[in-house]
Amino acid sequence: MRVYKFIFISILCLSLSGCWRYSFTGVTEAPETFQVNFFQNNAPLIEPGLDIQFTNALQDLIQNQTSSNLVTSGGEVIFEGEIVEYRISPTTATSNNTAAQNRLTIGVNVRYTDTKDDEKSFEQRFSFFFDYEGSQLLTGGQRDTAWEEIFERITQDIFQAAFADW
Repeated sequence: MRVYKFIFISILCLSLSGCWRYSFTGVTEAPETFQVNFFQNNAPLIEPGLDIQFTNALQDLIQNQTSSNLVTSGGEVIFEGEIVEYRISPTTATSNNTAAQNRLTIGVNVRYTDTKDDEKSFEQRFSFFFDYEGSQLLTGGQRDTAWEEIFERITQDIFQAAFADW
């Protein structure tokens, strides 16, 4: 019985080592270096700090899900763009003509450049939203939670578009 366990574990290890190009994040080949340029906030409604927090969120996600090194210039792949939408709009109304629920939408235009393979480069818009009670103000912890959820989704979408070969 022990011999069978040893053989099974050996085969499993050998088969997994043959899949060195794939990870559980969906990355088939991570670049050696990456660069995330500052995402300027060009939305009609400017929210202070949004730009730096988004830029940091994208950098952190890529660092956490790849073995690539963050560089400030000369990256093998380059992410750049701008925040183009920051909008709060009512989604439902009450009988008193006030908002029962509001939606914060953030949109980001991304230019991704792969210096080794130009065919993988793209420019694309990514956006996501967060709904909250119309009686609440989007400040403090509520705003931080909204940004966190939106950034998590947008950065994952950007990551998948750039690195996952589906």
